[in-house]
Amino acid sequence: MSKQVVIPEGTSKPLAPFVPATKADDIVYVSGTLAFDENNDVVHVGDAAAQTRHVLTTIKNVIHAAGGNMDDVTFNSIFVKDWSDYDAVNQVYAEFFPNDKPARYCIQCGLVKPDALIEIASIAHVG
Repeated sequence: MSKQVVIPEGTSKPLAPFVPATKADDIVYVSGTLAFDENNDVVHVGDAAAQTRHVLTTIKNVIHAAGGNMDDVTFNSIFVKDWSDYDAVNQVYAEFFPNDKPARYCIQCGLVKPDALIEIASIAHVG
């Protein structure tokens, strides 16, 4: 098995011992992604739709750096801080997956920073 770390240009240093993604053969495992700026501060505080857009754009950039695109995403793990944001998350999510939808699950839980409203981890099959 070939394995490589995927760190897109301009990525901030992670808060814990992990990388944005690992590519094993043709499978890209994208770490849980939050709406962070380059200093790991939460952006779009209080706006679940804007945070979702930021998270999915970040994931898109990671998958692109690994040689794929959003159509290659096969599975997403979604974590929301509050179920009241579920509809806003889904509206933005649908924009990023207009064709065949990936499998997924969504749970409500606490996130690593209090202002974070959404976190998504992805699996993509590229190549």
